[in-house]
Amino acid sequence: MRIGSREILVVGDRILVKPDNPDERTKVGLYLPQTVTEREPVQSGRVVATGPGVAVPNMSSDNPEPWQERRQSQVRYIPLQAEVGDYALFLRKEAVEIRYRDEQFLVVPHSGILLLIRDEEGFPAPES
Repeated sequence: MRIGSREILVVGDRILVKPDNPDERTKVGLYLPQTVTEREPVQSGRVVATGPGVAVPNMSSDNPEPWQERRQSQVRYIPLQAEVGDYALFLRKEAVEIRYRDEQFLVVPHSGILLLIRDEEGFPAPES
């Protein structure tokens, strides 16, 4: 993800999420303090960047003999289910909050995601 002249690279099996602004008021109109909204176990937000996935060793070796010189093999990854643009529901306690250039982001491990909502092309938008 590019912000200005810098690029944010997400590593491993983590995703970068731009969190939703939680409702600051109840239905009656009372303002909730931040400590109340932080106690919610589940939070949501939009996926803005993903890591490459879970790194796995490359077991296909061209040199089966241990004394022969080994060539540097390419790193392989198991891809993540989350994609940029997905709407994610995740466990709040798994997320790490960061601030970058006055914007709030959350770094969430892929295992902390409960579900993803993806807008597919060609499908009509759900009616409210």
